[in-house]
Amino acid sequence: MSLVHESNCQLCGYFCGLRVSVDDNGRVTRVRPDPGRYPYDPSILAQCRRFTANKEILEHPERLNHPLKRIGKRGSGKWQRVTWNEAMTDIASHLQDLKSRYGAETLATCISAPHTIYWPLHRFLNLWGTPNNVGIGIVCWNPRIWVNSLTYGWPIEDELDPAVTRCVMLWGINPAESDRSLFWRTLKDYAASGGKLIVIDPRRTGTAHLTDRWLAVRPGTDGALALGFLNVVIQEGLWDHEFVEQWCSGFDELAQRVKDYTPKKVAGITGIPEEVIVESAAFYALSKPAAIFTGLGIDMSGIHCTQTLRAIASLRAITGNVDVPGASFINDRPDFVPEADLELSDQLQESQRVKKLGKAMFGLQRYEGYERLTQFTRRHGKQLPTRYLTSAHPHLVWQAMITGKPYPVRALICMASNPLLCQANTKLVYNALKSLDLLVVLEQFLTPTAMLADYIMPVTGSFEQPLMQTNGGIANIAYGGPAAVPPRYERRRDFDFWNELGKRCGQEEYWPWSTLEDALTDVLAPAGLSWSDFCHTGFYAPEKEYRKWDNKGFATPSGKVELKATLLEEFGHDPLPAYLPTIGAGSEFPLTLMTGARKHPYYSSEFRQVKQLRKLHPRPLAEISRATADRFAIRPGDMIWIETKQGKIRQETTIAEMRDGVVSIEYGWWYPEKEAMEPVLGGLWESNANILTTADTAFCDPILGQWDFRSIPCRIYKAEGATDASF
Repeated sequence: MSLVHESNCQLCGYFCGLRVSVDDNGRVTRVRPDPGRYPYDPSILAQCRRFTANKEILEHPERLNHPLKRIGKRGSGKWQRVTWNEAMTDIASHLQDLKSRYGAETLATCISAPHTIYWPLHRFLNLWGTPNNVGIGIVCWNPRIWVNSLTYGWPIEDELDPAVTRCVMLWGINPAESDRSLFWRTLKDYAASGGKLIVIDPRRTGTAHLTDRWLAVRPGTDGALALGFLNVVIQEGLWDHEFVEQWCSGFDELAQRVKDYTPKKVAGITGIPEEVIVESAAFYALSKPAAIFTGLGIDMSGIHCTQTLRAIASLRAITGNVDVPGASFINDRPDFVPEADLELSDQLQESQRVKKLGKAMFGLQRYEGYERLTQFTRRHGKQLPTRYLTSAHPHLVWQAMITGKPYPVRALICMASNPLLCQANTKLVYNALKSLDLLVVLEQFLTPTAMLADYIMPVTGSFEQPLMQTNGGIANIAYGGPAAVPPRYERRRDFDFWNELGKRCGQEEYWPWSTLEDALTDVLAPAGLSWSDFCHTGFYAPEKEYRKWDNKGFATPSGKVELKATLLEEFGHDPLPAYLPTIGAGSEFPLTLMTGARKHPYYSSEFRQVKQLRKLHPRPLAEISRATADRFAIRPGDMIWIETKQGKIRQETTIAEMRDGVVSIEYGWWYPEKEAMEPVLGGLWESNANILTTADTAFCDPILGQWDFRSIPCRIYKAEGATDASF
């Protein structure tokens, strides 16, 4: 006999509701979509190829089930099974010893995937006293949060309401691969019913196939295109005069800035025909309300990122598409306890805040910039999450591990992260991890990063843990649900790790909870919800109120939408949207490399060991156009070397409809079936895109620090007879 439990898929950030059948022996026998919980329609979840894999992952033979302690040389693959108590005692003792020798800042953490809860980690770090949290957020999420807050006073949520929205622009985002949830279904239905779509991407993605308005922009030139759109809208008088005159500051300066970005000039930069630029800009401006969705294609564009997002934010504003139904929504503060309060950033002393690495760099992405911004958001009763928007630049942390400058970083705890695959410049990250005194990894599987660890702590995954995602506390929304089964073997929730470590390190008074459910009960209490009430629906999102600026204005220094950003100017940056041209392909590296794009059924570097998913997509693929393939005498299925100044890797060629001269390669590839020790490290060095990338701060966005995954000079050639790439 089976009992059916409500739970959630946790294989991406959407946490779709599932019905999990569990037999008398505690085994999961069946997993089905739950029609009564988000996304409320089984046919939507049926589009996703991941969710059925939850059952295989739960009992996977390669799952980590017991704490492991390294007993050989780092990377030797020699482990000793220990108890949680032994591991936690050793970890706490070692951390305290390192703190006494080098200071609290000697500890860093590394985070990545969105399908867990991070405020317990941030809480521990603030109480411990270190500013050094590394994430992938600088090139994913953070830029949009920063730019929209600088421009509108708070983050926005772009909207598609088929009954209201008249045009949707999808810019550097491909929900055909990255979403597969409610938004993708809604977008397909919208297109099928005649909805107007513009897709901007160098590749003709699955999303671009929904429309004949596909703009194959040259990688790294999105900022010029956005300025060209602004030029058309302003020169043709298509802007919303009433909204701009009453609610925007800096319009005259913006108009002067974009005057030089004529469609003819922008066509030469972007590779998009002049008439298409004019038509697309007018199409968007005249189809109110209209929404612009941006994604990793912009977030990962290096020095272009911040100002490109600023130009797009200005385009929304001057067309009156800010905080109106069917276009965008300025988020509300949470009714429940916001993440800014849960992380206890006020407990991190000023003497430790100033030790954040890169003292003279990226002034906004520091405590100084954060505090200046929140002076204005607090006027509207809102506070952004601190630790994400002040996270340390990864390149500086890896350098501090290797060189000990400006101070030694000797310990790292990784949670929901695999930096050897997901952080730029794998060779640098490898050398940094090898240099540590203590590396602790919280993991479900033995990843390449875990292979170098001193301690591997087995953590729970789908069905074993409750979860509640709140988008970093920037919106009045929460989604998630309960566990369906108790944790298997000695797996524990990552919350339990931080809870126990905090108590072992003298933080007892700040960890009043015994379980994650206890903590989530307290988080929900101000909203008048119990944990059980929340679990019944798995979703909390009160009705939205639009046009809040009518009564409140905007939470910016001017009280208006800032087309000319006061805080950018204050911190020494160009306050107006700008395009920063860069040196592109040359004779040595004649092509442009793009990486970082999502590929279903994987999520970043996850799930390569899951058989049902690996069968769907067994090898990494490098996409090139037919013309590019002919130019280099390459055929579909050929193994090719992809090489940049950083190194080279191999992937299999596939022909795609895309811009000529561009190579798009898959991100996060390794081979769990290969040796889990040095020098192989699960095939880390063979097809891993981040061997080709760098986050050297000299080449990053000067405002917020984004590095480039989307316009890197490269070359390709056949790999016939080649052996595996070596380190």
